[in-house]
Amino acid sequence: MAEKHIVVQGALCKCQFGQAPDKLKVLSHEKEYANDKDASKKLIVTTKEIGGATFEKNTFGNCTKMGSPPPPCKIMVTEWKEYYDKVQLSNGGYIILEDSKAVCAVDGTPCIEIIDHGQRAEASQQNFKNADQDVQQQINPLVDSSEVGKQEMEYDTSGDA
Repeated sequence: MAEKHIVVQGALCKCQFGQAPDKLKVLSHEKEYANDKDASKKLIVTTKEIGGATFEKNTFGNCTKMGSPPPPCKIMVTEWKEYYDKVQLSNGGYIILEDSKAVCAVDGTPCIEIIDHGQRAEASQQNFKNADQDVQQQINPLVDSSEVGKQEMEYDTSGDA
């Protein structure tokens, strides 16, 4: 089985009956973060993100499930399916993965899917120190990466350079 990403606040979701995506919000806890070096933005989404106001705009546009002309969608998640049930977080919820689906009260089926898990790589100084200097030279030929590394070591007073 391939690795799956944990879904975090800001993940983009869409409904098969809607016209526009919306971003997930985490309201059930303020403790567990993923892919966020400052632990301030990327709260882990759990199965406790249900009910109203679980999304930024709380709409997927117009809901084609409810007739013609389609009325505005009002997202109401009743439960999550296909989540990671091996770990329970502080709020009592289980971790939502990128292939998890949410059940909407309107349709009663898992019609809401995650189209972007929300995680982003954040570069740090350690990434630069660990990078292959030949590759860095090819990517950024105007900077001598060996000299940059030496300058950082001269200023590093922590003793672990």
